[in-house]
Amino acid sequence: MIYNSKMAKVTIDGIEADVPEGTTILQAARMIGPVVAPPAMCYYSKLKTSGGYCRTCLVEVTKGSEKDPRPMPKLVASCRTTVMDGMEVTNQLSPRVLDARAGVVEFLLLNHPLDCPICDQAGECDLQDLSYNHGNYSTRTDFERRTFDKIDIGDLIQLHMTRCILCYRCVKVAEQITEGRVHGVINRGDASEISTYIKEAIENEFSGNMIDVCPVGALTDKTFRFKSRVWFTKPVDAHRDCGKCGGKVVLWYKGEDVLRVTGRKDQWGEVEEFICNECRFEKKHTSDWTIEGVRNISRHSVISANKYKKLVKPNELTINDIKAITE
Repeated sequence: MIYNSKMAKVTIDGIEADVPEGTTILQAARMIGPVVAPPAMCYYSKLKTSGGYCRTCLVEVTKGSEKDPRPMPKLVASCRTTVMDGMEVTNQLSPRVLDARAGVVEFLLLNHPLDCPICDQAGECDLQDLSYNHGNYSTRTDFERRTFDKIDIGDLIQLHMTRCILCYRCVKVAEQITEGRVHGVINRGDASEISTYIKEAIENEFSGNMIDVCPVGALTDKTFRFKSRVWFTKPVDAHRDCGKCGGKVVLWYKGEDVLRVTGRKDQWGEVEEFICNECRFEKKHTSDWTIEGVRNISRHSVISANKYKKLVKPNELTINDIKAITE
């Protein structure tokens, strides 16, 4: 969050807004609304130093500032570039940006396996949304995709390194909200991978949040593995008194069974409050929670199919009602 009394005027895709100085272009675009906000696969507002890795948020600065109106010659990463007073930015209206973003998506999919039919992340995958909205319909590559030796990182989290896009979000989570990080990115270039040091298991109390921040299916919940497609489940907001975290979660029901527990996410797909492993993995009975109601899901999400917040039961007709109708 930016706290600054000085304001800067910025125009994004023709929409003008006043934002605090020090705000990045991406943050300013989100303040305006989803219609102008660029996608982001690595930036996470609650994780310090995140962003600058994936390049999906590239935008074109057509006017640098009021003092120096010259355009920036190259596209810039909006998550790392701060606004200046009088700056003008184009995102969805720039052919350069759209072409570059399609190229970035193509690179992200270069080694990504076609696992969507069996991936637990399907239906809530940021990479699926990104490729649908910004990618090309075909690939120009024809060679074997890279593979990795499978490693076990613990009893709760399943690692699929072939799906990883190296966004570094899980590393930031381990660094900033857990004690004793035991995993990170090893090797370089095409051989880079997420791994634990000397095959240690990830067992700290907030490690499950790595599942929530992962934008693809590289890190998934072992306790939810292959149990259901996410659009067949019913998300319900619930809370409990927890001494380790805020205890505000989403319970994912199938029938009367709680299949998984996750943190609550905002409209940008970011967790509002990180939750502990006890809430996530050990409290899977309705009696453990205070139910608040069915979660409001965006109509653009496949998860929203057949989800109703309130069902109105029709009035039953009596014999006298039927007689009144027929007479």
